[in-house]
Amino acid sequence: MSVVPSSLLPASAVPAFRGRIGRDVHSGHYAVPHRYRLHVAPYDPGCLSIALTHSLLGLDDTLPLAVLPETTDTPDGGYTALRPLYEASAHLYDGPAAAPVLSDGWTGRIVSTHVPDILRDLALRFRGNGPELLPEGQRAEIEAIGDLCERSINRAAQRAGELGLDGEAAHRDPLGVLFSALGSLERRLARHSYVLGDAPTAADVQVWVTLVQLDTVHRWHLDAAAMERVAGYPALWAYARRLAARPEFARRLDIEGVMRRHRAHCRGREAAGAAIRLVDWSGTTR
Repeated sequence: MSVVPSSLLPASAVPAFRGRIGRDVHSGHYAVPHRYRLHVAPYDPGCLSIALTHSLLGLDDTLPLAVLPETTDTPDGGYTALRPLYEASAHLYDGPAAAPVLSDGWTGRIVSTHVPDILRDLALRFRGNGPELLPEGQRAEIEAIGDLCERSINRAAQRAGELGLDGEAAHRDPLGVLFSALGSLERRLARHSYVLGDAPTAADVQVWVTLVQLDTVHRWHLDAAAMERVAGYPALWAYARRLAARPEFARRLDIEGVMRRHRAHCRGREAAGAAIRLVDWSGTTR
């Protein structure tokens, strides 16, 4: 496991605990029922992705999951409950004790705080009887979908919201990126039940969490005209509603918690068209 000392990071950064779950006992950390615990605040997109993956794989009896409050309880943006794990894992640790955390009950230390690594290890080492979320032949495509979600939807929507308040010309480019990405997903979902075909993969976790963020968080910063265009992808939003009705997704989503977290962190102005909602995330169309 590698740890970046907090003294070498900005004050707001979290050290990167990057332990991995290996294939067998020679790996140090290896998959054993009840050895590990996940600590997540599923109001954050990364934590929600971990919670959904945990749910899809049916890991409740194998790898316990502890749900933290939507708002942190320390001035540096961390959780008091996670402080002992961080202090046991890094000498003289003085940064925020942030979620997510994959901890090792045998040692009382952190294995990883890195979302992509945790997601990959859950899918590959703790699958059990769950779906194959990372099929070997589709991993490059899953990675590309994740990049599309982060760069072309999340970042583009955020950027468009920041600039759009100052005039149409300023936000035309990020909105173009956003609509192009949504169109790409629309074409996929017009042909298939899931992003990569007829079975769920890690790409569906990434896309669904991104749509939750778009319809509950980013919408507050986009105007009515932009949100009307965002609504113009029927296959995409039908897919979002269909997954929202699945218990594996619904049980891990707390929309009120997502919104409270957003209000606690948001420092920007909000646009006039924000009242438009595309999905009732309890599984019913609005």
